[in-house]
Amino acid sequence: MMKYETLFFDVDDTLLDFDLAENAVLDRMFKEENIPATPEMIARYKEINESMWRAFERGEVTKNTLHNTRFAIALKEFGIEVDGVYFETLFQKYLQQAHHYVDGAYEVIAQLADHYQLYVVSNGVTITQNKRLVDANLAQYFKGIFISEQTGYQKPMPAFFDYVFERIDNFDREKALIIGDSLTSDIKGGLQSGIDTCWFNIRNIENTSGIEPHYEIKKLHELHVLLDNKIALL
Repeated sequence: MMKYETLFFDVDDTLLDFDLAENAVLDRMFKEENIPATPEMIARYKEINESMWRAFERGEVTKNTLHNTRFAIALKEFGIEVDGVYFETLFQKYLQQAHHYVDGAYEVIAQLADHYQLYVVSNGVTITQNKRLVDANLAQYFKGIFISEQTGYQKPMPAFFDYVFERIDNFDREKALIIGDSLTSDIKGGLQSGIDTCWFNIRNIENTSGIEPHYEIKKLHELHVLLDNKIALL
């Protein structure tokens, strides 16, 4: 296996535990708005949100549409009318305050920063992701943070990756690796853009997508093994 120089990291469920943060934020929001949220309501919101994110990745909806309608669509199914824009504002406000680490994230990033060029590639909200990374003391280790809002494109679009690659001096695709939890966003995007891919299978799920990463890990610490050329993980 070749020696890499540039590592691209996703944020949510790769460096920061989004599920933990999301659950805390939703609980806080609904309590403050006096909405008796049931497990079924939360589960349905997450289903709709996930579906809209996949549509966003395919270019079928805009990020504004996704953000400003997801709460209204989900809650309407339970007979609750809300202002989607207002709820999105609340969600982003509280999410900015949530930066729970994925196990080992800080230690792994701090160690890798001494040997590799590290970059963030995210489809999240710019102000939210930047604040979370700063508050988690992770931003200092990255040479650049690229978020879809700023680029005008999103993962997995090749144009997103082209935008990123063009802004890295002496970038070599053959010496780059992307690490992320999303097969449809991070891994598909990396494959389409000609760089190696590492699927962080944080939830230990079966891959039935037909998208085949170069490597698979289930713990971030496994990156040390992969990068030190000791074994191929797939």
